[in-house]
Amino acid sequence: MGILIDFLNFFGFFLICDVARPFQMTIQDPATAVLEWMISFYDLIFLDIIIIICIIFELLLVLMISSNHHSNSKRHFSHSTELEVFWTVIPALILLTIAYPSFNLLYALDDLSDPEMTVKIIGHQWYWSYEYRVLEDDISFDAYLVNTNDLGTGTFRLLETDIRVLLPIYTNIRLLITSADVLHSWAVPSFGIKVDACPGRLNQASLFIKRPGLFFGQCSEICGVNHGFMPIVISAVTSENFTLYD
Repeated sequence: MGILIDFLNFFGFFLICDVARPFQMTIQDPATAVLEWMISFYDLIFLDIIIIICIIFELLLVLMISSNHHSNSKRHFSHSTELEVFWTVIPALILLTIAYPSFNLLYALDDLSDPEMTVKIIGHQWYWSYEYRVLEDDISFDAYLVNTNDLGTGTFRLLETDIRVLLPIYTNIRLLITSADVLHSWAVPSFGIKVDACPGRLNQASLFIKRPGLFFGQCSEICGVNHGFMPIVISAVTSENFTLYD
């Protein structure tokens, strides 16, 4: 069984992780409720697609195996009131099943009620700056990519930074994201967050981390020659450990 799991992990069919892996075909393990809702919404749409494809193939098979193709197609597809009602009502119901959860998800993405902590994120060519407060101390630092020659054991090439952003779990966090030069995009797949950093504009997003862990992301905007060297590393810890941040 272990060999089978390793085989599936290698080809990306059965991955639960907080960092991208080679050949990965699945969504990373969600660390926020928002990403869990996104996955559920994706599954719902995928189910709708399967139903639609099955109906279409069934109709095609009926046409192909019909003994009297022309008469059957005329009878069943040109002069059928029941069929006309079916392919008018059913698509409308499918759209309703997609619309309702999508509205809830959009509302959750914009929900910034009562933030307990605010983190300001500034994109530069080519690194990230962070500003926030821990207890009574204002903390600001720049996070740069760790050179390949300086990587330690168990670290990821092109994903590790010299300083990791420490954030508490079970805390409503407001993210303020902007840029000092060109367009960037702050994205962490395990959080379900991808927000553009625009010069002269302050975008915001909400974050509520549900479990401790180490989460990796990257700039997702083609911002220049070193676009691929702007990693993001978030270390989520409990409130007790967060107070020890130095």
